[in-house]
Amino acid sequence: MLALIRIANSLDRDAIHDVHSSAFPEGENELVAKLAIDLLTEKTDPETISLVAEIDGAVVGHIAFSPVTNPGDSNWCGYILAPLGVRTDCQQRGIGSSLVTNGIERLSQQGVNVVFVYGDPKYYQRFGFKAETAANYLPPYELAFPFGWMATALGPGGYPEQPVELSFVASLRDPALW
Repeated sequence: MLALIRIANSLDRDAIHDVHSSAFPEGENELVAKLAIDLLTEKTDPETISLVAEIDGAVVGHIAFSPVTNPGDSNWCGYILAPLGVRTDCQQRGIGSSLVTNGIERLSQQGVNVVFVYGDPKYYQRFGFKAETAANYLPPYELAFPFGWMATALGPGGYPEQPVELSFVASLRDPALW
């Protein structure tokens, strides 16, 4: 059964929390669920994109894409994919892939230059994320798993020659997330 992908709203708050509480292991799940809810309510410019996947009216998956800025280039537009979660009883059905693909398509239509992710390379490489693309973009904190820092270029300006220090929305400024 295909999931319906739609923009999340404040009425989805509890369901989004439940998705991430289910999808992530004990000790990590509450941190990720809090991030998802914080991103749902944080006002950002440009706007954070928060999507849910529904099956039979129930939210079974969630993804957020929040803006990333390059202080040295006001014309550059980037986003980071974080978090992505699918209820454990609904995994392995392509719901996560549908959420990622839908979000990247939306960002591409908006003229976004680069989308970043900090996650499992085996999963995210299928969507075009590569460590090489992210190599000259510096995350805000030292990474526990540097091999998970990846990006995909959607438009021009995706490959800087010099290292660029990125700035993230307030919800992602917690070193525990990195």
